[in-house]
Amino acid sequence: MTKVLITGGCGFIGTNLLRYILKEKPGWKVVNLDLLTYAGNLENTMDLAEAYPGRYTFVRGDITDPAAVERVFQAHEFDIVMNLAAESHVDRSILDSGVFVRTNVIGVQVLLDAAVKHKVKKFLQVSTDEVYGSLGSHGRFREDLPLAPNSPYSASKAAADLMVRAYIKTYGLDAVITRCSNNYGPYQFPEKLIPLMVVNAYHERELPVYGDGKNVRDWIHVEDHCRGIVLVAEQGCCGEVYNMGGDAEQENIQIVRSILAHLGRPDELIRYVKDRPGHDFRYAMDFSKIEAQLGWLPRVDFETGIRKTIDWYLENKPWWERILSGTYRDYYERMYGQR
Repeated sequence: MTKVLITGGCGFIGTNLLRYILKEKPGWKVVNLDLLTYAGNLENTMDLAEAYPGRYTFVRGDITDPAAVERVFQAHEFDIVMNLAAESHVDRSILDSGVFVRTNVIGVQVLLDAAVKHKVKKFLQVSTDEVYGSLGSHGRFREDLPLAPNSPYSASKAAADLMVRAYIKTYGLDAVITRCSNNYGPYQFPEKLIPLMVVNAYHERELPVYGDGKNVRDWIHVEDHCRGIVLVAEQGCCGEVYNMGGDAEQENIQIVRSILAHLGRPDELIRYVKDRPGHDFRYAMDFSKIEAQLGWLPRVDFETGIRKTIDWYLENKPWWERILSGTYRDYYERMYGQR
């Protein structure tokens, strides 16, 4: 059995990655280390231990706590570490950057130290396209471009990437970095664009859109991203960075209007609000490297993926209602609080 640590497995991408691995990689055992901060929802993974007996373990812990991380590494002797634990919302980083530095930089350093000490065979850092900064109306981000982050969030992720590079060069750690465009799909926390707009449109509330709504993002379905992460963990070359994208550039306003149309709501619900500070204009990923070297391409076209995603939120209303009410955080205490 290949023993894998996934940090942040109760978050959006982490949840989907856990489900993908347990389904597609029967020879892998997975430990999910998650602190269960506001965006970590234990309900997302509550069925996995029973569905995959002996192959899934949940551990509540903080990646910035060296003692807690050491206990997990000692107990499981991991072959692969995939770090998805991160504070990830740009708006929150603008309000309070300290927690982003703590989790996204110090937490990575703690994990890297443990990986070196315990001779992990592969360390995979999940990064973001935002480390490259902002594009104009043309071109795409390539892996050889300089890092030019424009928000506290993206700066913390860029710092983590450089820390990974340092551990490769200094300690000989076999590590790789993936950088991905905007993800969408099931289990995404309702503060992010697509689920936020779905929920607001469902309730016929105003849909707040930054600036003129013309900011462009390249959207990738989370399942395509998870498939790429696993591929890089298995076949990626030490020290390399691999971009992934969905080849699906959309203006934010296009996304919002497509959601309104799908739900049969009027465009009059759109409300333009003051743009956020340092709002990057456009992201687009050149993923020709991972295509050429590892054979990865996105498979889910955006039109199909966005319809399925909207329908998932409509069909799982209790899930996001518990998040909006805060009751989703009670699950851990009910299950583990008295043990």
